[in-house]
Amino acid sequence: MALKYHPKTGTIVVCDYNTGFKPPEMVKRRLSIVVSPQFKKRNSLCTIVPFSTTVPNPVMPYHYLLELNPTLPPPYNSKDQWVKADMIATVSFDRLTLPFSGKGADGKRQYVKMVISGNEFESIQKCILNAIGLNKLTQHI
Repeated sequence: MALKYHPKTGTIVVCDYNTGFKPPEMVKRRLSIVVSPQFKKRNSLCTIVPFSTTVPNPVMPYHYLLELNPTLPPPYNSKDQWVKADMIATVSFDRLTLPFSGKGADGKRQYVKMVISGNEFESIQKCILNAIGLNKLTQHI
C-alpha cells in the first residue's frame, strides 16, 4: 500500500520504478532510502536514492556499501546493499511502500520500518554530493 506521509529522512522504502521510467533508468521495484526532509508546500513528493545488490563495476565515489543488520524480509533480504547515489530521484509517495514482512495473527499486513542514521547516512549524503558534482564545493565535510 502506497505511503500517505513523508517518511523520516533515512527511512528505507520500496520504490516502484515500473511506470514512467525507461532503461537505463531504474525500471523495477527497488529498496531505496529517503534523503530529503519534509518541505512545506511540497506535498506527496520526496527524494530517494535506490539500492542494488549488484556490486558496481567499477565502484565509484557515488556508490556506498550499506550492510543491513538485521536484513529486511524477502525478496529484499540481502545484507549487502549498494547505494546508487547517481540514480537520485524525486518521486511521488504513490510509488513508495515500506518493506512488507507478512501478515499478523489478526490478518493485517505488517511492514518493517528501518531508519539509517549517523555516520552511515552521512556517508550516503557524501555519495550524493559526488553524484551531482558538488563534492569540490564541500571538501570540508
